[in-house]
Amino acid sequence: MCIPRHRLTVGLPFVVGLCLAGHHAFGQERQGNQRARPPRNEQQDRRGERGQRGGPQQYSIEQAISDQAQLHTIAFNGLAFITGDFGAATFLPPGKVCDFFGFQYMRDIDAAEKGHNPMFLNRVAGNVLQALTDEQRAKFEALARQQAPRFQELAEKRWPLVKAFYRELNGEIPAGSQGLNKDAVVQYVGDIFAFDTELSYTRAEAFGNIAASLSPEQRAFLAQMKFGDFNTWPEVDMDKYKLPRGTDKLVNVAYMTYASEFFSWYAGSIEADTYFCPERHGTYFGGFYMKDMPAMGQRDYDISTSVTGDSGKEFLNTLNEQQRKHVTALPDRQRKALREIVDLRRTIATTLRRFLKGEQADKDKVLALGRRYGELDGELSYYYATAFAQVNRTLSAEQRKTLIKLRNLDGYTSAPAYVYSEPVRNEVTLPDTDHFFHPPKKAVGGHE
Repeated sequence: MCIPRHRLTVGLPFVVGLCLAGHHAFGQERQGNQRARPPRNEQQDRRGERGQRGGPQQYSIEQAISDQAQLHTIAFNGLAFITGDFGAATFLPPGKVCDFFGFQYMRDIDAAEKGHNPMFLNRVAGNVLQALTDEQRAKFEALARQQAPRFQELAEKRWPLVKAFYRELNGEIPAGSQGLNKDAVVQYVGDIFAFDTELSYTRAEAFGNIAASLSPEQRAFLAQMKFGDFNTWPEVDMDKYKLPRGTDKLVNVAYMTYASEFFSWYAGSIEADTYFCPERHGTYFGGFYMKDMPAMGQRDYDISTSVTGDSGKEFLNTLNEQQRKHVTALPDRQRKALREIVDLRRTIATTLRRFLKGEQADKDKVLALGRRYGELDGELSYYYATAFAQVNRTLSAEQRKTLIKLRNLDGYTSAPAYVYSEPVRNEVTLPDTDHFFHPPKKAVGGHE
């Protein structure tokens, strides 16, 4: 499917509709996220389709980087990318940025299986805010007001890369170019992740200051809240702790994020901070839109934990042997990079936790590690984009019909773009993306 001919302008005052740490903590549905909803029965509207979790022991780094988990996640993204569009591919659960604070792990191992429910983030954040003093909560607010514009910038930095990937998918590359330039992609994503890591560093520094100011009574209260057990978190009246009416939405989002992640970091561990789910990397292909959009506007909706694997398998089954090889070769191709990513995340997490001990963390070291992390994510993303483009070139009309059916989003229309989950209302423009591609080859004598 071709990229829509939208005019995109970067830098508009867009806002975010999800909490940055609450991957699936969707709020009220915004008109324009989709123009029509497919019919749903009452049970689906309330709960969604539940997958079989199989207990907390299945969630680990080793499981996340296993060939099976990676292959099915990559295939799911291939399905989303080929059947989707630019707007859908810009959709990103905000918890996928600045994610060195254990929240993802706490969600995935939750004993009450509420980690993928909107109630989860609100409950943990409410208890933290209730435990803190006005002065401590004010530190969260100050940080939120400081970082909100930078979260916006971080989201917008992804858009040119997504556009370039769709140009590669649809063969809309510069005349004479051989296609995507791996080095250009790697460098660009390195810049994105360095930016992300700087925000994470500042967050950890603020969290460390608040942790150091906790009274014995506050520590005792937080100790009663078990990490990864929603059932131990009392209900809280959140109205008491909301920011003043009229506060910018992205500031509110960041404020709630800090409250929830403060607990997962304070009560968690280096292993929890290091952990990531299989879909953490190569997030430029629309898989999150395809998976999460049915939950938008639902107050109590558990997103299936099996939808990624099941749809990924069906995508591969729809391809012929030659097409399938482009995708099945990817787990082996990325294995070394994934192992290095694990090591980098653990080192970043260990360094940031110095703040929790009342020590200082080396900022230059953290930013350098973050940049390298991004370079590896860029490498993976380049592999995915070029493999999906190779598959797309040879799909039959019948295969495309099958894939559209697998997408299972009849009636949904993506916005021109998203800042995290919040739809951009206006048409938008992007800077030129030719620099993501190899320059045209020159013939002997300097002529093209």
